Amino acid sequence: MNRISSILESLGIEALSPMQKEMLQVTSQSVDIQLLSPTGSGKTLAYLLPLVLQLDTTVDSLQALVVVPSRELAQQSSSVLKQMRVPVKTLCLYGGRPAMDEHRQLRDVLPQLVFATPGRLCDHIDKCNIDLSHVSLLVIDEFDKCLEMGFEKDMRCIVESLSKRRQTWLLSATAPDKMVDFVCLNSTVTLDYTEENPARNNRIETLLVPSPVPDKLETLARILSVLKEKSAIVFVAHRESVERVGDFLKKCGFIAEMYHGGMEQQRRERAVFRFRSGGSNILVSTDLAARGLDIPHVDTVIHYHLPIDEAAYIHRCGRTARWDSSGSTYVILGPKEELPGYVKYEQTQMVDDVRIFPARPQWCTLYIGRGKKDKLSKGDIVGFFCKKGGLKASDINHIHVGIHHAYVSIVRSSLKSALQAVSGEKIKGMKTIIEEMAE
Repeated sequence: MNRISSILESLGIEALSPMQKEMLQVTSQSVDIQLLSPTGSGKTLAYLLPLVLQLDTTVDSLQALVVVPSRELAQQSSSVLKQMRVPVKTLCLYGGRPAMDEHRQLRDVLPQLVFATPGRLCDHIDKCNIDLSHVSLLVIDEFDKCLEMGFEKDMRCIVESLSKRRQTWLLSATAPDKMVDFVCLNSTVTLDYTEENPARNNRIETLLVPSPVPDKLETLARILSVLKEKSAIVFVAHRESVERVGDFLKKCGFIAEMYHGGMEQQRRERAVFRFRSGGSNILVSTDLAARGLDIPHVDTVIHYHLPIDEAAYIHRCGRTARWDSSGSTYVILGPKEELPGYVKYEQTQMVDDVRIFPARPQWCTLYIGRGKKDKLSKGDIVGFFCKKGGLKASDINHIHVGIHHAYVSIVRSSLKSALQAVSGEKIKGMKTIIEEMAE
């Protein structure tokens, strides 16, 4: 238990939730598990904690696979593992970058745990780039999402490549329509936490906002004006709608980020960092952002377009009121739209008379043209801006260090003075570009 206490201390968590405790207890029984739990309930820690306790960190062999539907979820799950500060060698495998580079990493790192998307993992299996002979645990996170995205063939390939003596843990926010036979579960224990939780429901206030016209853009802008600096994810139905709504909000003066599957990976990463770090208080997205993104604190969810079904509605709402926090959801209803029966609301809010007045977030985001390849660390960035930029540690919110670049969010009121102070200065002895990230 001392090891568990140490991990929780590293994560800044005082105690496990009932779901996480039960998962920890059941995983010690060497059975296959199906965990059903809502988005935002802590499923990642629920499986990572018992997983790392099972790994033999003295052996340089791959012992566990975590399969996820998207590169973002792979990266974020890996990030949670790093925060746990356990001596586990790990890698993330996903598309959008050369498979050859990952093959070299597999040879050099000899990971004990791999986070991977189905297609990329199958590619490495087909090319014999990865040794699965010692894998004793397979975790498929967001199993229902993997099926929805058409990964059944790839998951079948992965399962058939593993020993039948392995354990399998399936995690999902909703029960899949059908349990496919290729997973081959044995002695399965199902932990079902999907039942409506009155305590959680009481933490989310749902408001219905009528739009006087079919085009809801101005109604959305008025809602955001009411919310002021509060963070909000605006869900729309299509990629084209993301661009249209995002462009409209920017023209109105809001600092809004856009996120959908058709965007380049770097642009998506920048959008998520800027929103998560407070540099932007609005994220306009398709349902892609409903799951798989590690954004701990979202004040509000706005349904600009109605969700396609109840499951989509649940996942969207799950982005707010995570853990023990509270939140609100707004459903914008056009004059010819009918409210689905599964949407229950406390009150109707009229915003027709609200003046559109964008609020500026407390933080802003800077781009630094150096990264891990230049041996730049978060500590280097904090020291640089405190010594050269005249900032205090409390003036710096979040830092992300990528391979070739870094992002840092600083308090907006000090933006101009900090940029002037560091102009022409070297960071860790290196000249580089330091500029505000374009809005």
